[in-house]
Amino acid sequence: MIRDIIHDEIFLAQKSEPATVKDKKIAVDLVDTLRFNSDRCVGMAANMIGERKCIIVVAVGKTILTMFNPKIIRKEQPFTTEEGCLSLTGERSTTRYERIQVVYQDEKLRQHKDNFTGWTAQIIQHECDHLDGIII
Repeated sequence: MIRDIIHDEIFLAQKSEPATVKDKKIAVDLVDTLRFNSDRCVGMAANMIGERKCIIVVAVGKTILTMFNPKIIRKEQPFTTEEGCLSLTGERSTTRYERIQVVYQDEKLRQHKDNFTGWTAQIIQHECDHLDGIII
């Protein structure tokens, strides 16, 4: 189901709670909402649709990667960039990393550890900031 985008910075600044198998519907709604907004959005976190759960979705080409409880465990090659957000107006300066390593769970809560670079790494970092209540 396509959900409304949350713009309330007080809500967005709250840290998300761990996701469980009971939260699969939230992930489905995130994917639907990302697809609906694909002309202006490449990633979303659950709090952007009003759910304080640690779930993100990231557009990787035509594929959408869903991550439950993602944690960035390694960061390399910092750079400064400007980012926008579907939940906020304008762009803001932030530091990101060219290469990251992430541990996360898929929709069946199977554990994964993957490396990401470039644009995909940047999107994941932005969405993980959302889960931690960090607004850029």
